[in-house]
Amino acid sequence: MSVDGGTGARRLKDEADEPGWEVDPDDDWGVAVIATVGRQVKLRREAVGMRAPDFGVAVGYGEDLVYKIEGGKRIPRPEFLDKADEVLGAGGLLSAMKEDVAKVRYPKKVRELAQSEARAVELQLYDPLNIHGLLQTPQYARGLLLMRRPAYSQDEVERMVAGRMARKSVFERDPAPEMGFVLEEWTLRRPLGGRPLLRTQLAHLLEVAEMRNVELQVMPMDREEHAGVDGGIELLKFGDGSAVGRSPVVANGRPVTDGKQLHILELRYGIIRAQALTPRESRALIEQLLGET
Repeated sequence: MSVDGGTGARRLKDEADEPGWEVDPDDDWGVAVIATVGRQVKLRREAVGMRAPDFGVAVGYGEDLVYKIEGGKRIPRPEFLDKADEVLGAGGLLSAMKEDVAKVRYPKKVRELAQSEARAVELQLYDPLNIHGLLQTPQYARGLLLMRRPAYSQDEVERMVAGRMARKSVFERDPAPEMGFVLEEWTLRRPLGGRPLLRTQLAHLLEVAEMRNVELQVMPMDREEHAGVDGGIELLKFGDGSAVGRSPVVANGRPVTDGKQLHILELRYGIIRAQALTPRESRALIEQLLGET
């Protein structure tokens, strides 16, 4: 059996040591998936008569990490599964597990939200406190999460950043859903994490605003009337005519599908959009803020 001791092995080892790959013990489905994958890796390794230390060298992982993966305590990276499949001659069995394993890394709530967003044909979103998560760059998202108190662990931060970035696949769908965002001007002015992070974030917003299926609007700080003072709004509409919505002031923030409650959210969102700047005016404001940052 060949041993990969070159740059590829070192890269895998470095990636394996990154935070954000621990299994969430409260995620029953995730725990079961990672336990099954670990068991398959161990069975395949033992079937070819390979010791864990030698296998670790071959895939570029330390012996301790090998045991953690086989014991269902560590989420394996997709590159590890591909390399393990090759080294152990698994014929694609281990590589085929990458899709489910990738989902496990994201928190349970994020997976459920991403599934809804993946089915939606229209998304209407308003966040009064921050730039919406679907619009955040990885650096900006990480900066926000690092500011939370009590502080998240580094592992929790990386898991949440990964989950937030995974949701952005909604922008890559074909056909693409119609997406509307309303942002507060003051969230575009706060240099959270430093001005370099804000500049990158503002530039990203301008790129998103150019997408044909996206309408990005900014609520100016000088508005004397504002229908969004009661909190954020999420409205997702699906191809079969159904919809789901959520807001802190409706059903205590739980997702709702009742027609009357959805109508209230749609009414509020419509007024917020009417009070905000037009998409063209919003792009001009973001360009101005980018120039000033």
